[in-house]
Amino acid sequence: MTVTVRFAPSPTGRIHIGNARTALFNWLFALNNKGRFIQRFDDTDIARSKQEFSDAILYDLHWLGIFPDATEYQSRRFEIYDAAVERLKAAGVLYACYETPEELDLRRKVRRTRGLPPVYGREALTLTQEQVAEYQADGRRPHWRFLLPNFSADPQQPERTEIHWDDLVRGEETVDLASLSDPVLVREDGTYLYTLPSVVDDIEMGISHVIRGDDHVTNTGVQIALFRALGAEPPVFGHHNLLTTVSGEGLSKRTGALSIESLREDGIEPMAVASLAVLVGTSENVAAAHDLGELAGHFDPAATSKSSAKFDPDELFVLNRVLLHHMPFDEARDRLMVLGISGEQAEPFWLAVRGNLDRLADAVAWWRVLREGPQEKPEFSTDDRDFLHQAFDVLPEDPWSGTVWKDWTGKIREATGRKGKALFMPLRLALTGLSSGPELADLLPLMGREGTLARRP
Repeated sequence: MTVTVRFAPSPTGRIHIGNARTALFNWLFALNNKGRFIQRFDDTDIARSKQEFSDAILYDLHWLGIFPDATEYQSRRFEIYDAAVERLKAAGVLYACYETPEELDLRRKVRRTRGLPPVYGREALTLTQEQVAEYQADGRRPHWRFLLPNFSADPQQPERTEIHWDDLVRGEETVDLASLSDPVLVREDGTYLYTLPSVVDDIEMGISHVIRGDDHVTNTGVQIALFRALGAEPPVFGHHNLLTTVSGEGLSKRTGALSIESLREDGIEPMAVASLAVLVGTSENVAAAHDLGELAGHFDPAATSKSSAKFDPDELFVLNRVLLHHMPFDEARDRLMVLGISGEQAEPFWLAVRGNLDRLADAVAWWRVLREGPQEKPEFSTDDRDFLHQAFDVLPEDPWSGTVWKDWTGKIREATGRKGKALFMPLRLALTGLSSGPELADLLPLMGREGTLARRP
């Protein structure tokens, strides 16, 4: 069997790191099984779905390293859904209902007062032709519900309404359909709710595994029943835990909380996002993977906890620093060039400063220090100013070798008697204007003798 997975967001906003978790789970599963990844946009909500969001989601996925094998839009597949509806009607498992929202709400309240679960009582199944004609004469149009099955063919046996499956993440799962209302599949205006197009597409596209958030567990019971009603074998389901904020709140596309776009604009590396999105809330240690191939080696759906995973943005910066501190120049070259950092000094500069970066864009400030000197003129005590005058007096002559810093500080110690912090801190302030930063032994050859002398106080 060819493994085929899908990521199927509604294009009604920008995806956030929680959505990315689902996309990455599917991508890594396909990667580990040499399978296919389908990007499907569940855009049947014509009023809220926008092409600009679809395009933005694809851009975010590409930034993360996910490149779908195919891209599909549900809004272009209505004929397929219409045909499925007719099949369900012909099989007697899709029935017309004429209740208004107010009537349904009243019935739920009545059932609660009687100690019954507030599910739909299937009153529409008992409507006479005269009642239906009266509703239609009043201008009511029906919505259509899927008749959830029971599985007892023997009238002497009690009805069995449980759906069981072996969840890829959670193990054995059960949903009792008796606790649920028959779901509405088609609205009064003929538009489709999520359930029907999702199942029909999974069948038509040959989806073998559905990996999604555990907020869909109950939906899965209904969908398995619908797969079978349409004569199809259900795919393997896996439901991963959801990401929440540190305070336990859910993430939302509508609020833009922790959107992939905002993380990218904040200078977070894609593999920092991917590593944390995938590994948090699992038995694996959260560590920065270099690429998705490496991350796939640490990915096991069954290692995911059943409880929600709290996502701390501060952890992103920890991973970001790790990635930058070990990033080869070849990977950074083009991005540095866009920032105006190029030429013969670009590579030694990158190797000198990468260990001090929180974001790659922070390299610009160090490039400016290297080319222009301290951005703010440091102030020194009289003793330190006298010390620096002596220090610059013994600056080695050209040509400089890689040991120029060691040679210079050796001469300074001999001339002034200073050592340790008393020697290094005034020099660092004079050369960079900052009290911390990259190794001066690496920066000094890049400044050159002329550039170094220009920093003399």
